[in-house]
Amino acid sequence: MVSNDDLINLVVKSIQEKKAIDIIKLDVSKVCDATDLFIICTSQTNIHSRALANTIIERLKKKNVFAHHIEGYELGRWVLLDYIDFIVHIFLPKQRSYYDLERLWGDVPREEYVSET
Repeated sequence: MVSNDDLINLVVKSIQEKKAIDIIKLDVSKVCDATDLFIICTSQTNIHSRALANTIIERLKKKNVFAHHIEGYELGRWVLLDYIDFIVHIFLPKQRSYYDLERLWGDVPREEYVSET
């Protein structure tokens, strides 16, 4: 069985390879009953959002890990991939700024990842 840390690393590596930017991980485990971690990133277009989501879905599927719930895929402005223990949020810049999850969850531990160039 694959650990959650391995899955998170796979998600982060996947979205880095696909040129997501401003990638962060928020540890909400102590303040949220719904999940333990948020992975948040920004895409450039709605097509890019869907490509990022597709990559995550396919790579985790190869590990026999499947999304419990997916929202926003069709429009690609804010795609949410719920894997129970962690949730991936893929935002267009305008939506990320508007919803500002980093501010809402500003008191939790966070880790920022360097975007690959």
